[in-house]
Amino acid sequence: MDTLTSSQGEQELSADTILELLANRRRRYLLYALRGQEHPIELSTLAEQVAGWEHDVPPEEVAKNEYKSVYVSSVQCHVPKLADAGVVDHDEENHTVVLASNFTQLEPYLRVVIKDEPENSMLHAALEQESGEGLLGQIRENVARLKH
Repeated sequence: MDTLTSSQGEQELSADTILELLANRRRRYLLYALRGQEHPIELSTLAEQVAGWEHDVPPEEVAKNEYKSVYVSSVQCHVPKLADAGVVDHDEENHTVVLASNFTQLEPYLRVVIKDEPENSMLHAALEQESGEGLLGQIRENVARLKH
């Protein structure tokens, strides 16, 4: 039986909620890792990816204590906060997460905060490869257009 939990259904997120959700780098990294994924992903896999980005190493090279820190904080804090806002659905029995309907409200803001991520990092490279044209390239073009 599916036990995906999302405390809020399709509901308008307030500006305060959006800012609070994106204020934490680890939560942003979780969202980056979930973008474009159609099927639920195990929290352990997400934690490895996020820890890798945080320490700028491939996921398979993440130290056990670094992985554990990300996993525990994700389970206890970040995933529940995202689920409460309806941004992710969390299957507590299978320990999986997938983006939910309210993520579409966060995505435009997530595209803005990407600019603050380290440019010479594995995360930056992953975000560049995410789309054919490169998500960061698109953001730079949009910013350049706004300046003119």
